Amino acid sequence: MTLRPTDSSTLLIDGKLVPGSGGTFEILDPSTEEVLGHAADGTAADLDAAIEAARRSFDHTDWSRDHAFRAHCLRQLRDAIRGHIEELREITIAEVGAPRFLTSAAHLEGPVDDLLWFADLAENYSWKKDLGNASPMGIPTHRYLLREAVGVVGAITPWNFPHQINFAKIGPALAAGNTVVLKPAPDTPWCAALIGRIAAEETDIPAGVLNIVTSSDHRIGALLAEDPRVDLISFTGSTATGKSVMRAASESLKKVFLELGGKSAFVVLDDADLRAACSMAAFTVSTHAGQGCAITTRLLVPRARYDDAVAATAKTLQNLRPGDPRDPGTVCGPLISARQRDRVEGYIRLAVEEGGTIVVGGGRPAEHDRGFFVEPTLISGLDNSARTAQEEIFGPVLVILPHDGDDDSIRIANDSPYGLSGAVYGTDPDRIDRVVAGVRTGTLGVNGGIWYAADAPFGGYKQSGIGREMGLAGFEEYLETKLVAEPAN
Repeated sequence: MTLRPTDSSTLLIDGKLVPGSGGTFEILDPSTEEVLGHAADGTAADLDAAIEAARRSFDHTDWSRDHAFRAHCLRQLRDAIRGHIEELREITIAEVGAPRFLTSAAHLEGPVDDLLWFADLAENYSWKKDLGNASPMGIPTHRYLLREAVGVVGAITPWNFPHQINFAKIGPALAAGNTVVLKPAPDTPWCAALIGRIAAEETDIPAGVLNIVTSSDHRIGALLAEDPRVDLISFTGSTATGKSVMRAASESLKKVFLELGGKSAFVVLDDADLRAACSMAAFTVSTHAGQGCAITTRLLVPRARYDDAVAATAKTLQNLRPGDPRDPGTVCGPLISARQRDRVEGYIRLAVEEGGTIVVGGGRPAEHDRGFFVEPTLISGLDNSARTAQEEIFGPVLVILPHDGDDDSIRIANDSPYGLSGAVYGTDPDRIDRVVAGVRTGTLGVNGGIWYAADAPFGGYKQSGIGREMGLAGFEEYLETKLVAEPAN
């Protein structure tokens, strides 16, 4: 089988590739604004059929109890996808606007290979744990714990890193023994639909275990959260939408995992290599046009060296011009849509209204008359109370803020409704440890350290979410705990 964009115009429901009841909808190339092709437009009826298939497969098959078979299927899926990796790479670059260099890492190859980690975990996890004997109320009793799959998982994913987030949900959910209904973002349906075709045609994953419903209707995901047949909602997206998902899920008291927004701080201590730190902050916020929830978008620098930091950051940003994501040298590609470009440009205008200065960038690049491009932008002259410093922009926009020492940098970093990620640069290990201990956030990189990996849990504090994705903690989000007590021998 050779994958083509036309192969992505079907849904995967109960093991069958079927057209969407709503017909198809257009997919635009964010680099050119041209129509790439069409995706299947699923409806509420399609989603209902997918939920019913997942429910039936969980309740009436051995999928949740056959750990070795699940591991086999996940390895099969990984190997099958690997056989189409170059086709998927080109389709991902076209649909997502993902820079080519990132498809060798978190935009494609990394998440695909992470399936092997979850397959190994399915085989090696301690599904039963002995708690030993006790005598509650004077009765000699032997106790043990069983870990079991939650049931039907509704997975709702965004457009910014579709493969990474789709597999971060599919992998652990299936490894844990659940069945899945995946509803990807309307902006990037192909990435999910093509995986559905591979799963249906090249693996032994049973009918109903994995279902994928693409749709142009943003509201379809809400039906997953509301449906009592769904036992867990795993959602990645904005904090505002996450709150709506949580409210809808509360009607049936289903479990929720929420990975939400961020406004992460890049803290530069006064003993750090200022130019190197500022250059890294500039590179980070430009990567994939800043479309990442964990990207550091607030740069906190020593007040005494603020002007030097602004100059160093601006110099790097000026060299990171937006480019064609098909070019291996491109770091900053397009934004996903005109709507997202308008949002980012609105925040840049707001920054000026709030008294900020656009040091570099701030507009659309002259060399691109088509595509949803915005220049990497540096904003100075604001304090942390500005909306531009508090709200998630999801674009290549960096706000540079002064701090008055380690304690003040911790205060500013924590002065946010979010707590997803961050970075610290310095040379004194004790001072770094103090900042790490003080910043309330789910992940922190120290002096360029990379925290992303299959075995590393990812998630946030405060309004950045509930629970953890990836790692053992992420796997266990998809499990229930059963305590069994029997008479002691």
